[in-house]
Amino acid sequence: MEMKIEECSGILERIVENIGTVIIGKKKTVELVVLSMVSGGHVLIEDIPGVGKTSLVSALARSVDCSFKRIQFTPDIVPSDITGFSIYNQKTGEFEFRQGAAMSNFVLADEINRASAKAQASLLEVMEEKQVTIDSETHILKEPFMVLATQNPIDNLGTYPLPEAQIDRFQIKISLGYPCFEEEMRIMAMSNEEKADIPVVADGNDVLEIKKAADEVWVDPSVSKYIAGIVTATRNHESVLLGASPRGSIALYRMSRALALYEGRDYVIPDDVKYLAPYVLAHRLILAHEAKLDKIPPESILKEILDKVTVPLFQ
Repeated sequence: MEMKIEECSGILERIVENIGTVIIGKKKTVELVVLSMVSGGHVLIEDIPGVGKTSLVSALARSVDCSFKRIQFTPDIVPSDITGFSIYNQKTGEFEFRQGAAMSNFVLADEINRASAKAQASLLEVMEEKQVTIDSETHILKEPFMVLATQNPIDNLGTYPLPEAQIDRFQIKISLGYPCFEEEMRIMAMSNEEKADIPVVADGNDVLEIKKAADEVWVDPSVSKYIAGIVTATRNHESVLLGASPRGSIALYRMSRALALYEGRDYVIPDDVKYLAPYVLAHRLILAHEAKLDKIPPESILKEILDKVTVPLFQ
């Protein structure tokens, strides 16, 4: 039985509010993570330690009653720790597959840039095809599946920067930031029991049904043209060496559908695209050398592009 728009919107709102009982004052960020889940994407959280990155992922997994595993990325972690491995069973005389940490609904790749390039690369197939291949045998990951990775933007010592191919696989890049004074007062007063006692408000089947509903949200050809125009403009901007890939335009298209559904609409409007574009596209831009020297943030380039690209008239 297909869910109605109002039902989908209500479940998503409950998930956001439920996570908001733990992640105080960050509703917009929580909404973006939930929308990424609904549109089948992955999230890169770039922020300093101690602002609630792990708590956010844990609260999301608890809210939708799905499995959650955390991988602490370190220089000595190996691909088999992530994807799994085959081991010979002397009793049966056969090889048995032992699951890695990636075999879960929600995977937290904590401090992903601290692992070697080889370990990072083991996530490429996991994130794109949502499967792992061990000894020529493919294991399909259970849906819903989502990777949420964290990295510290300040500490570069002992880190391995993510390659462009990996960054491009993250649908959005977000940061939580510091709480305001009143929010910090509430966070300090919160007990560990309150943080852990998060009620279940949905399940994996609900998420899959909502994903199906999001796929049915109407995108007018003029809005599709608007998305393509924004992405194309990133490739032609003088401050950008390499613009967003087609994966970026697909991500923006899907996220816009999810946002429309969350707001109770069965169609996408240009404002959806304009709101989401910085989160979906900014981290995909590789800036020219001069722009790096001038310390021009990708977000300001996106803002300039959004101001120039003609917004379609939508009635």
